Amino acid sequence: MKDLMGMMKQAKAMQEKMAALQEEIAQLSATGRSGGGLVSVTLNGRGEMAALSIDPSLAKPDEKDILEDLVVAAHNDAKVKLDQAMQEKTQAMTDGLQLPAGLKLPF
Repeated sequence: MKDLMGMMKQAKAMQEKMAALQEEIAQLSATGRSGGGLVSVTLNGRGEMAALSIDPSLAKPDEKDILEDLVVAAHNDAKVKLDQAMQEKTQAMTDGLQLPAGLKLPF
């Protein structure tokens, strides 16, 4: 029974850590750039676009397709950076825990 109580305490501590981690992740932001910095996109911790910056030199009607591609590339760059930051925070929190291989956190 002592082991069960220890496991329950560990589960509660893990739950509290996960709540804190989710709050930290929500506060993250990542900025991706494309076109040599002519386009930048900032995402918040939930992956939502929070800001978009486009250099005025790209606002030419005949270069619309290029601009659209640069926005998509900048968004994807920011998403990769955000995912990496989330993974690092999750890894730091779960160091030392014996979790099953392949378990994806946060849930």
